[in-house]
Amino acid sequence: MATATYDCIATTTLGSDQTDVTFSSISGSYTDLVLVCWVKTSSNDIGLRVQFNSDTGSNYSVTQVFGNGTIAGSNRQSSQTSIRWANNLSTNGGIGIMNLQNYSNTTTYKSIVCRGGFASHGTMASVGLWRSTNAINTMKIFDEDSGSMASGSTFALYGIKAE
Repeated sequence: MATATYDCIATTTLGSDQTDVTFSSISGSYTDLVLVCWVKTSSNDIGLRVQFNSDTGSNYSVTQVFGNGTIAGSNRQSSQTSIRWANNLSTNGGIGIMNLQNYSNTTTYKSIVCRGGFASHGTMASVGLWRSTNAINTMKIFDEDSGSMASGSTFALYGIKAE
């Protein structure tokens, strides 16, 4: 049985408020990618989205479930120009983990699984799909309403390599 190892591909800590973070020139030498982040906002209730390879076409979909101990809910979005993977972030911050399976495969669409805990809004899990067979080599994370991720937010991208 092969063991998987995590290699840190890139990290960034925001030194000032920014509307987006982009990881580019992502090597295709891994089986999967994992993005781990802690994000706080400069204003309440932003929602983070992700796009791959600068694709702004309606090629994304997502299904989410969420809850905070008092309420629970779900939603589905299809034919989107990006995948929402964290919503209702606040100035208190929250952690998110995104897994991208088979990101370098050029024969299948790309799927992602996300989960997160957000200080004042509970937890969320989602599954998304990018309807493209292109290998992912660029990932852009941004707020859906042009809000800012605050200084001090951190992002780490890992590659998983089976040995």
